[in-house]
Amino acid sequence: MPTGRVKWYDAEKGFGFLSQEDGEDVYVRSSALPSGVETLKAGQRVEFGIAAGRRGPQALTVTLIDPPPSLSRTRREAAAAERKHSPDELHGMIEDMITLLESAVQPELRKGRYPDRKAARRVSEVVRAVARELEN
Repeated sequence: MPTGRVKWYDAEKGFGFLSQEDGEDVYVRSSALPSGVETLKAGQRVEFGIAAGRRGPQALTVTLIDPPPSLSRTRREAAAAERKHSPDELHGMIEDMITLLESAVQPELRKGRYPDRKAARRVSEVVRAVARELEN
C-alpha cells in the first residue's frame, strides 16, 4: 500500500486530498476513513489503497500511521520557546523600538508621506517581535 501525507481534508464537506510520496495527489472521501475517525489533519501520515477513478486516483481505504498532530501542544511549545527575554531585556527592546520609530518613521510622516517599503518592512518586523514578547 502506498503511503503519504494528508494535504488537506474538510470534515464538513467530507473529502480532501492526500499527497503521495511518489506521484500525484489522491482524492479521499469520508467513507474511506477508518471507523471512529471523522477527520484528518494536514500533515498526518497515512497509508492508503488506491483505485483509478474518472478524475484521477482515489483512496479506497485509509490507515493512520501517525496520530494527528496536536495544534494546541505545538502552539504552547512554540510560545514557550519564543519567550526568552526578561523584563529588563524587554524594556531595552521597547526603547530601541521607540528610537527606531522616531528616526525612521516619524520624519517621513512629518513630510506627508509614508516610509519606503524596505524601511516599513523592517520597522513592522520589530514591532511584531515586541508585540509577541508582550503577549507571552
